[in-house]
Amino acid sequence: MKIAELKFTGLAGGTVEGGWAEELKPADDVHTIVQVTTDDGLVGVGSAFTSSALVKAAAKLLSPFLIGERADEPARVSEKLRQNTFWQGRGGSVEHAISGIDIALWDLFGKITQQPVARLLGGIYRHRIKPYGSLLFDYPDALKEKLKQAVRRGFKAIKLGWTPFARVDSKLDELLVRTARETVGPDVEIMVDAGASDANWPHGFKWALRTAHMLKDYDITWFEEALLPDDIAGFAELRKLSPVPIATGEVFTRRQSFYPLFHQRAVDIVQPDCTKCGGLTEAWRIAWAAHEHQVQWVPHGWNTAVGLAADIQLSCAMPLARYVEFLTPSPYIDDLLLTPFRPDAEGFLTLPEKPGLGIDLNPEALKHYAASSGP
Repeated sequence: MKIAELKFTGLAGGTVEGGWAEELKPADDVHTIVQVTTDDGLVGVGSAFTSSALVKAAAKLLSPFLIGERADEPARVSEKLRQNTFWQGRGGSVEHAISGIDIALWDLFGKITQQPVARLLGGIYRHRIKPYGSLLFDYPDALKEKLKQAVRRGFKAIKLGWTPFARVDSKLDELLVRTARETVGPDVEIMVDAGASDANWPHGFKWALRTAHMLKDYDITWFEEALLPDDIAGFAELRKLSPVPIATGEVFTRRQSFYPLFHQRAVDIVQPDCTKCGGLTEAWRIAWAAHEHQVQWVPHGWNTAVGLAADIQLSCAMPLARYVEFLTPSPYIDDLLLTPFRPDAEGFLTLPEKPGLGIDLNPEALKHYAASSGP
């Protein structure tokens, strides 16, 4: 069974708030659905965290190494793509494109073997995983309503991130965290994401340490992206002194980029995003490296329902896994599948039983949100 065709669909019209230098708008295309078709018509689905224009450009570079390849050897094939594009890739949008292709190849491998991806990744350790509802901070009144809605949607853990937290002053930061804790009560976990990968991040180590001490008073589960992503030495020092666990890693690509975090003991929690770090293959390698260095692995998942499905499969294939990120609310999570993921009464997600990623795209939703399609 050979790979015959690639198809890419950029998503637009439902892009959620959030951004880097400026706020994203609903019409912005920053996620791409990848479909890999075999010569006998079987289709695997993946997701890449970059625009369809960049994914299509990368695909022109990658296609000669992919078309005609076996459809049931995802790790070997995606590594072939990586090894043959070092001079024009080695991270960035090329690796993002490889990520989407790799996820689709694992979905194909599962469909070919009639097994869930979790079993093919080595075995199923659990059949449920806890999602944390991921949303952005807001000013107190609006924040309260966001949190109440997330709790009503069934989340027992919630992560809050980015503006206005860390963008005004420390008094507002504490007010926002206190408002969150008072709104959800003591039994809902709260994580805080400073978002230091934002453009022109204004803070340094001392701000991060002072803020970490403030967060301890509100029983915060972890403090994420408190420093510039590449400040490995700063993260190592912060982890030593912080009273709350320190997390980072969402912007890194390729497994080699994560090794300094482990070797320098820079994090308590590492957060690769399989839709840009290199796909399920690289995320699996990073997760095992974290396990061997006694670092908690939690997948970053500010992307699509396809990315969430991949995270659930990998989380259920790891001996230690506690959470997956669940962007909420988001049309690309809530509408893109025929059977959407929803937290159960205990706040957990169940591993799909069907082969591959265990999901079926909603063709009407994909058509509705399509910014562009075709190779």
